[in-house]
Amino acid sequence: MKLYIGIDLGTSGCRAVAIDETAAIRASASRPLPRPETPLRNQHQQDPEIWWRILCEVLAEIASICGEESPVAIAVDGTSSTLLLADHQGNPLTPALMYNDSRSRDALPLLGGIAPEGNPVLSPSSSLAKLLHLGRTIATERYRALHQADWIAGRLCGDYRHSDENNALKMGYDPISRAWPAWMADLQLAQDALPEVVPSGSTVGRLSRQAADTTGLPPGIAIVAGTTDGNAAFLATGARETGEAVTSLGSTLVVKILSEEPVFAAKHGVYSHRLGARWLVSGASNSGGAVLANYFSDDEMARMTRDLQPQRATGLDYYPLLAPGERFPVNDADYPPRLQPRPANDLLFFQGMLEGIANIEAKGYRLLQRLGAARLKHVYSVGGGAKSEPWRQIREQRLRVPVITAAHHEAAYGTALLAMRGAAE
Repeated sequence: MKLYIGIDLGTSGCRAVAIDETAAIRASASRPLPRPETPLRNQHQQDPEIWWRILCEVLAEIASICGEESPVAIAVDGTSSTLLLADHQGNPLTPALMYNDSRSRDALPLLGGIAPEGNPVLSPSSSLAKLLHLGRTIATERYRALHQADWIAGRLCGDYRHSDENNALKMGYDPISRAWPAWMADLQLAQDALPEVVPSGSTVGRLSRQAADTTGLPPGIAIVAGTTDGNAAFLATGARETGEAVTSLGSTLVVKILSEEPVFAAKHGVYSHRLGARWLVSGASNSGGAVLANYFSDDEMARMTRDLQPQRATGLDYYPLLAPGERFPVNDADYPPRLQPRPANDLLFFQGMLEGIANIEAKGYRLLQRLGAARLKHVYSVGGGAKSEPWRQIREQRLRVPVITAAHHEAAYGTALLAMRGAAE
């Protein structure tokens, strides 16, 4: 039986699943990733070689479980706007600046004078801003700008030329004309710095002998252009109707709604990805589970979840962030966390943070609809936070539409579906 592997590189871990032709999961494996380094305020970076080392462990476990059943395609998703520069052989020339790294604000004056108003590159955390910033830190003019998913796919097949339409969006790629826009010529980027962009699900290479030896998988497996982690989570739910939405409750909060028309509003941190003939209108907040994990252990949260009282609001007006800086629904690199006053009762503090994240989610969907996205019908929940029934009730009160726990929560499952779709084309 044919198998298809999806790889999800998140903020806190790497996960892979293998599915068969009926979309049933046949194997899964995961490993934690260390927290990104934070050299200075608003700086978050990681050595990409860590991703590769952890991924090889995960794929070796997948290979062991699959045994004689050989996968035919692999796709990778990664965190949006996580970027590094590498030479043409894929060797990193810089650390990877993570999705929430905003040190590249020094590139905004240049971009503001060139890019059209509302373009998603007009943010200090955009991958194009990071490209310009990192380009000034290296001595060579021969490099490739690679998103997290691009670099991993390149490492698997030995070809680092490609990116997918979803990851390339915040590097300036125009998904409507499906081309790099003319205004980017004014940036005078290094030759070959920009990737060749292909639709998600396109085959970009084959698993190399070297990668096969390292992972235990057979060489020749199709490597399929992936997507962002948020889009992969959307695909996993099976949502297909206009107005259906997916909220990813992971380390960060990501909201996506399926619409007939795209919406782009950089000043609000709103952007749109192609999904077949329609669009995923999306926003991603820096709030989410990482803030909760900063205050409580998994065991503490599991214990307190049983005692939450969704029908009795705390009245605490929190905006949970780990550090100053927000992307959506407020796009402000200096936006301050709001977690005071802190009650002596940890349960109240915990519920107050859950309510604060739910308020951000509701405000985000209201903003998307105000900007022209489809009317919200219902929301599927994915990610670790989707397992909390009290939190689902808290969110449903604020969203005022049904909130449904999706049958499949994992972005890796959505990426495996993408691998299967790509192999069929």
